[in-house]
Amino acid sequence: MSANGSSVAQLLWQPPVCRSWKPDVEGAVYHLANCFLLMGFMAGSGVYGCFYLFGILGPGYLCCVLWGWFDACGLDIVLWNVLLTVACLLQLAQLVYRVRVNTLPEEFNLLYRTLCLPLQVPLQVYKEIVHCCHEQVLTLATEQTYAVEGETPINRLSLLLSGRVRVSQDGQFLHYIFPYQFMDSPEWESLHPSEEGTFQVTLTAETECSYISWPRKNLYLLLNRERYISRLFSALLGYDISEKLYTLNDKLFAKFGLRFDIRLPSLYHVLSPSASDGEPESEKDDEEALEAAVSPAQARPICIVPTPPCSAPPATTNFPVPLPRARMPRMPRPDSGNLGEDSTSLVLEDFEEVSGSESFMDYRSDGEYMR
Repeated sequence: MSANGSSVAQLLWQPPVCRSWKPDVEGAVYHLANCFLLMGFMAGSGVYGCFYLFGILGPGYLCCVLWGWFDACGLDIVLWNVLLTVACLLQLAQLVYRVRVNTLPEEFNLLYRTLCLPLQVPLQVYKEIVHCCHEQVLTLATEQTYAVEGETPINRLSLLLSGRVRVSQDGQFLHYIFPYQFMDSPEWESLHPSEEGTFQVTLTAETECSYISWPRKNLYLLLNRERYISRLFSALLGYDISEKLYTLNDKLFAKFGLRFDIRLPSLYHVLSPSASDGEPESEKDDEEALEAAVSPAQARPICIVPTPPCSAPPATTNFPVPLPRARMPRMPRPDSGNLGEDSTSLVLEDFEEVSGSESFMDYRSDGEYMR
C-alpha cells in the first residue's frame, strides 16, 4: 500500500521529465486537424451554431484519424478519433431532421411573419393552428363563388392568403376582402357552436385567390382545449369585423356624405337599393360615387346620438306636441351630387324605424335639434 501510494504521489507531484524532444515537428495533417478543432469550438449557440460546431469538428477529427494512421501509427489514436467523427456525423443528421420537421410551407411561413409574429405568438402554438387546417392551401378561380347567399352553410372559417374577394348582398356590392383578412368572420361570430346557419352574403373571387380553411368542428375543439388560441382568435376576429364595419361606414359617407356610429343595428339598411332599383351596382359606379361625393360645405352635418331615458314630466308642465309626420314612400337611392333635405330626412327615418325614435336626435331644417 505504501509503495502504491508513493508511486501515485510521484506521478502527481513529480511528473516524469521528457528525456529528449523529437527533432521534427508533426506533419501538415496534424496541424490541419488542430485548426479545424480550434475553429469548431468557436461556434455560437442555437440550431445554426450547432450546425457550424459539428460541421467543423467532424473534418477535424477525420484529420486526426489520418494523422494517427499515417504518422503516429497508433491504433488507439485512430479508434478514438473515428468514434468522435461518427458522433459528429450523427449530430448533424439529427439537426437536419429537426429542421426539416419544423419547416413550414412558404404560404404558412409568410402568414406567420405577417399575422402572428407581430403578436409574439409562439411558433409551437402557430403549428397547432396550422395543423388544425391540415396544412392545406385551397384556391378559387376568377369569378368563382366561395359562398352563395341563403344557400351555403356556415361550417368553416377561412382566411384569404392572396387575391381579392367581392362581398355582395341582393346584388348590391358591400366591400372587398383583401389578403390576410378573414372571409367569413361575421358569420362565424353570429352563431353559437350548437347552432346552424347559412351565409347572408355572396362571396365571389375577383382574381385568382388562395386561402386556408378551418373546419368548424375541429376549430371549436381546438379553441375549447387551448385558452391562449381562443383568446388569439377572439382578438383577430374582433379586429377583422371592426375593419369591415368601418369599410361600410366609409362607403356610406361616399354615397350620402354622412357618417354613422358603427354600433347602429344595420348599416346595410341604408346602403340597400330600393325595390325599383333592380340593376346591381358595379365597382365602377362605386368609384364614380366616391369621386362625386358632396363636399363638407354642401352636406349638412347630422348628429345621431343615443339619449338616456328620462323620467316622465310633471302633469302641470305643458310641452309642445310635435305634429305627426307622414311616412314618406321609399324613393330610389339619390345621386351623391344631389343630396339635400329629403335624403337626410329619409336616412333618419330609416334608422328611426330600426332603432326607435325615442333614443335618437332629429335634425330639423332650421338648424336645431329636436328630441
